[in-house]
Amino acid sequence: MKAVRYVAFTLIGLVILAIAAVAIAVTLIDPNTYKPQIEKAAESSTNLDLILAGDIGWSFIPLGLELNDVEATLDDQPFVRLDQLVAEVDFWSLIAMSPRVNTFVLNGLDANLSVDKQGTGNWTRIMPEGEPAADTAQEQAATGTEAPAEDTSGGAPLNFNVEQIEIGNARINYEDKSTGQSVVLEGVTLTANEITLGSSFPLELSFRFATNQPQFELDGNISAQLTANEALNEFSVEDLDATFDMAGEPLGGESVQASLTGSLAANLESETATLSDFTASLADLTLNTNLNVMGFGAKPQLSGNLSIDEFSLKSLLTALGQPAIETADPDVMKAIAFSTTIGGSPGTVALNDLTISLDDTTFSGGAAYTLANSGIELNLKGDAINADRYLPPASDEEAPAGETAPPETATEEGDLLPLETLRTLALDIKLGLGELIVSNLTIRDINSVITARNGLLKVEDFSGKLYEGGFAANVTLDARSDNPSWVIGSKVEGVETLPLLTDLAEVEMLAGAANLNVDVKTTGNRISALRSNAKGNIGFNLAEGQFTKMNLTRMACQGIALVNQDQLSNNDWGTSTPFNDMRGTLKIDGNTLNNTDLVAALAGMKLEGEGTVNLATSQIDYEAGLRIVGEIHRDEACRVTDTVRNAVIPVECRGNFAEDPAGICSFDGSRFRDTLQTIAKNAAKAKVDEEVDRAKEKAEEKLKEKVGEKLKGLFN
Repeated sequence: MKAVRYVAFTLIGLVILAIAAVAIAVTLIDPNTYKPQIEKAAESSTNLDLILAGDIGWSFIPLGLELNDVEATLDDQPFVRLDQLVAEVDFWSLIAMSPRVNTFVLNGLDANLSVDKQGTGNWTRIMPEGEPAADTAQEQAATGTEAPAEDTSGGAPLNFNVEQIEIGNARINYEDKSTGQSVVLEGVTLTANEITLGSSFPLELSFRFATNQPQFELDGNISAQLTANEALNEFSVEDLDATFDMAGEPLGGESVQASLTGSLAANLESETATLSDFTASLADLTLNTNLNVMGFGAKPQLSGNLSIDEFSLKSLLTALGQPAIETADPDVMKAIAFSTTIGGSPGTVALNDLTISLDDTTFSGGAAYTLANSGIELNLKGDAINADRYLPPASDEEAPAGETAPPETATEEGDLLPLETLRTLALDIKLGLGELIVSNLTIRDINSVITARNGLLKVEDFSGKLYEGGFAANVTLDARSDNPSWVIGSKVEGVETLPLLTDLAEVEMLAGAANLNVDVKTTGNRISALRSNAKGNIGFNLAEGQFTKMNLTRMACQGIALVNQDQLSNNDWGTSTPFNDMRGTLKIDGNTLNNTDLVAALAGMKLEGEGTVNLATSQIDYEAGLRIVGEIHRDEACRVTDTVRNAVIPVECRGNFAEDPAGICSFDGSRFRDTLQTIAKNAAKAKVDEEVDRAKEKAEEKLKEKVGEKLKGLFN
């Protein structure tokens, strides 16, 4: 027991001697007398010129060091300047083997980092050039020593305590002379108190960030309660309140404020993270979320919710200094909102109960994103939307009289689709819409199914109801080669053409229930190539309809009146021509549509026609004929005799159907001579028949006379 007592007394004595020695050194030694030696040591071991212009002070209780007015230059250029550095450690905490920093103060830090035109940073020149240090493994091989085995048993938790940290008016300037880029981080102020691992402590930070390319400024203020455990593998941020005031060229010169609030927790050991009541806002855009993450690897599992409060996109763009979106309806894009719950299996982000609001339109459904293959699944159903409201407004400016519009400048045609991107897509999309108004057309009950795998994209179903009828289409795009191929099929049944053409292009030419069968193949990735390479057929028929802007009966009667050498007396012809069962086939050959089998049944006539339509120039070159097969009108001048029966009244349709659709068809006088030949043949045949009939009548009369005379003689 005495030995133990002696050892204890000895240790206490040594501690007291050490304390006394430190106290005497602090009291008697003035560190300022060693400033020349410190400056010389820095200059000899680095390329820095160290200038200790201010006083150096130190204290015993607490054990601390204070530097004032310190500057270091590099190549005669300012590198680092420091107004004040204070570091104080509680002396008794060192004795107790539980170090506690009383105060750490850093004021007036000014650092200048630069990159020259050759791309070399000035910080790389701090240490003098010399032989590189020998490789550790080579040293160990040369000396025969082995690296100490890594301690995997884990050490004691770090016991770290800081009473106060203050950083004031710090500034870091970065300049890249090779690009002209400069970045400044200044006014950095940070305060934190009672920093103890395992306990919460407050943190406040403010700074200003600025750059010249582009010109941009940001003032930030952040406050929060931080926590870190002693093993430094679990962290939390609570009561986060951060605001950022931004201005500059990316914002069109406008000033915008962004903010973050909420709480964050993360555990590196269990690989979990949580966002609680987290809100991020930018101008009038506000995002809210509660999110849990399990697993930080390739297959994290997420759960929670996400929403964006209703906002005006137009107001947001104005606040961000972006160009305004001009729409036909100025009241659209002013009420946009988003909400969903987040779930899914590991490696998949699933958005359930997804709701997207766009003004008075609501989409609902779900979506999923697979991290492994970037696969997207989407299933959305909308109620009704008028797409025309979102189009740019029609220009009401007219060119002055006598002034023609300047010719359009030719622009180089670009690729239609990004093929490389298409080859990486993995899509399963189902979209539905109750009603869509686009280009003044009203389409209802729209459904579409789209899939994409390894460059093969399919629109397996695109269907809807359109003007008392319906349509269904399918498209296959094979983008696995640089010259993609397209296969397009479509069926249209019972679509009323008159309201469709009227709403689409204000064209009132054709009425009736249309049926179409489209089968087209083409290749290419540009509109011009798709048109030029198109091959296929379009079959069509209208069971009962009418030509609404042309009276083919009047055209036919004009020809018949000429034959009858008479003049039409009826002026009430109307402006339409009814028909039954008009049908035909359009053969697609590049930009040209060929038709050789147009037929339709009209009152007393049969319409036959053939011709071509050039889609590239919007030109039509069509010849039709009205074959007279019966009575066609009550006008006496239009009486159908044997002379005109089976004759063809020619009609031509030529011109630009996009510019003057109602005036492209007219009576074809140049082909009427063929009709006259037919009529002449009919007339000649009729005259011969008439002569034959007259001869028969005369012969019969003579025969009757002779027989009568003989009978009279017999009876006499």
